Amino acid sequence: MSKLRLATVWLDGCSGCHMSFLDIDDALITLLERVDLVYSPLVDTKVFPEGVDISLVEGAVSSEEDLRKIRMVREHSKILVSLGDCAVTANVPSMRNPFGVMAVCERAYRENVKLDPGIPDQVVPKLLDRVRPIHEVVPVDVFVPGCPPSASVIQYVLMELIDGRWPELSTRTRFGA
Repeated sequence: MSKLRLATVWLDGCSGCHMSFLDIDDALITLLERVDLVYSPLVDTKVFPEGVDISLVEGAVSSEEDLRKIRMVREHSKILVSLGDCAVTANVPSMRNPFGVMAVCERAYRENVKLDPGIPDQVVPKLLDRVRPIHEVVPVDVFVPGCPPSASVIQYVLMELIDGRWPELSTRTRFGA
């Protein structure tokens, strides 16, 4: 039996979901006997591959770069998992939505800066007018709330999907926990 191809992706979030993924600890060895980790901020791969079986995506869609990346991830993934409250609801990253991009940039890059204030126009990805959860941009197959979801929930979700079953999460997780 060939291994499934697993990817993890980090959009606009704190990386807490990836830390929970790593908290699977010894079970990562068992997991890697069944999957190949083909893309992740945890490995050196720079280009998202084609033919990914399962993609775990953390974070909200906040920038043009996030938008480009999530569309590509969806196009190349059989199953897309929205992992954590930022991915599911846009959570903390969306706190800028009521203020608008320019007001947030003015506050961050001009008002709170003493040395060389100015809004960057290079290197920093262009922000979208509104931060959005993943499902508002592309279809999502599995929603895993939590801030972050626990290691045991992530392990459960992955093992269910690897075994060809859809995870039942109604009693295992909730928003913010």
